[in-house]
Amino acid sequence: MDYLIVKALHIVLVVSWFAGLFYLPRLFVNLAMVPPESTAERERLLLMAGKLYRFMTPIGYLAIALGLWLWLGFGISGGWLHVKTTLVAGLVAYNLYCRKLLHDFQAGHNTHSHVWFRWFNEVPVIVLLIVTLLVILKPF
Repeated sequence: MDYLIVKALHIVLVVSWFAGLFYLPRLFVNLAMVPPESTAERERLLLMAGKLYRFMTPIGYLAIALGLWLWLGFGISGGWLHVKTTLVAGLVAYNLYCRKLLHDFQAGHNTHSHVWFRWFNEVPVIVLLIVTLLVILKPF
């Protein structure tokens, strides 16, 4: 029973973290499109992005903690898990890079176009697809 509770909480936290990973870069797309004279719009988007980052990051770390509990506490194993763990480490790096991008916007130093952010926004989608396939299929 403990295993199922931890697993359920892990899934809820992962879904919540991914919601942030999907939406924050979308806010970056909008920020990159704000005309220079539209300071109110820029400030509103920066406020939203900052709050979202501060909300989603602890959720991501809790999801990782519960994933480690499932792995180490309940003995989940397999080669697929090493690939999943590597991809999760990549998501942590992505999350941290989002913080850098947010700070760049806050300082007025963004150098990327809205098109670049649209492509950047696809990274977690691809990782989610691969991780889901690994977890369900356990191919190796």
